[in-house]
Amino acid sequence: MKKTSRRFIHELAQAHRFGVLVLFCLICMTSPIQAETKSAPKNVILLIGDGMGLGAIEIARQLEYGKTGILHLEKLEHVALMRTYSANNYVTDSAAGGSAIATGIKTNNEMIGVNAKGEEVDSILDAFQANGKKVGIISTNMVVDATPAAFGASVSNRWTGGAHIARQLFDNQIDVILGGGASYFEADKQNGEDLIAKFKKAGYAFTTTKEELSSMNKKEKLLGLFHPTYMNFKLDKEVLHSQEPSLPEMTAKAIDILSQGDKGFFLMSEGARIDSMEHAADITGIWKEMIEFDQTVKEVVKWAKNRNDTLIVVLADHETMGISASETMDIAALKKIRVSSEYMSKQLTFDKNNEINPKSVVTVFKKYAHISLTDHEVQQFIDNVRKNRTLVYPKHRIEWEIGSTIANYHKAGVADRSIRAASSTGGHTANMIPVFAAGPGSEAFEGVIDNTDISKIITKASGVPFTPGQHKKEE
Repeated sequence: MKKTSRRFIHELAQAHRFGVLVLFCLICMTSPIQAETKSAPKNVILLIGDGMGLGAIEIARQLEYGKTGILHLEKLEHVALMRTYSANNYVTDSAAGGSAIATGIKTNNEMIGVNAKGEEVDSILDAFQANGKKVGIISTNMVVDATPAAFGASVSNRWTGGAHIARQLFDNQIDVILGGGASYFEADKQNGEDLIAKFKKAGYAFTTTKEELSSMNKKEKLLGLFHPTYMNFKLDKEVLHSQEPSLPEMTAKAIDILSQGDKGFFLMSEGARIDSMEHAADITGIWKEMIEFDQTVKEVVKWAKNRNDTLIVVLADHETMGISASETMDIAALKKIRVSSEYMSKQLTFDKNNEINPKSVVTVFKKYAHISLTDHEVQQFIDNVRKNRTLVYPKHRIEWEIGSTIANYHKAGVADRSIRAASSTGGHTANMIPVFAAGPGSEAFEGVIDNTDISKIITKASGVPFTPGQHKKEE
């Protein structure tokens, strides 16, 4: 064959391969498979670990699995870091932090679901509900507490608005409400009206125990109130013979009910008692509350697996007490503790002047924390309780001092008691917190973001109309 003929054949083959490549690219560009990768999530599950910073995550990992272990939340595909400051403070409280996540705007500490001027604004839950989706809120504190309230209500002050929040949860027709705070729904706090009765009349199933909750099948609306105030700590459920459901159980039941709708749902589920344990510097309690929260992540991911229609976002509203997994922390000793610092505080006795009985301090620390305090240490404990009158939650100062004493004894990383006592938030910090995400739309959670970005990212991914700072009554 002549040289020119061989060149001609080679060029023809090259042209053929190029044509095939062009055709393949054109097919890919118009393929419906490509369009599906950008599909909007039908459902959104937002899991909030109140106060959950990197330190709490690391303590849970170390105590539960050891240095090579992995938590379920760490397995989510996308990770970002989030700033949490409020409108009037570089350290947020749960009211302003939860509101920023829920509404997409900054507000002042102690304000819920309103802007810094006190004007009511819509939340992401309102937006999803207006879009025809079912909605739900869950908390292991009270459902009228700051974080859940930020999604379902609006009040100018978290400390005086509990009963009003309960009323708004009813008025706003939230499909599933599960947690503590039953006392705020009762007649003595509702101007003589039984709000629970109104829920029942409106078609809600009502439950107060773990067993009742598990038996609720094919219900469209559900109210579950499992404690007059805050639900019990994970550490104390056995000793208290608690009949309360766990966070994974409440979340699973909520998903079961909300997923019955054709248009999808929005669910906010809060592991709220992580923060309570952090305020108390209760390292063992942080571990247990964190693991329950992480098990909730596991169950949610398991439910969403292979559905390709559910966006999962895991985050916190702020960090508390600068918790860290210090090198000196005595993990073995901390794991031997079986009850919370709150439970220990209730075992102390007092004299006729309402002063703590020193002998009871010795007994409680020895029995529950396995620590033998000296006479000097006992007196120091009592003096600290007297001196460190906190700016918020004063009724918790004894259990907080118990937690700090144990943390100090076992050399765990936590902010000093004096910082907590002087803090308007009870020991919150400005530390950035991690955001973990998986499912359609999760790729947008990357880099350093602000807490006001959360609702914007979620609604944009879901194709749900939402304008931060707007109120539906103004439309």
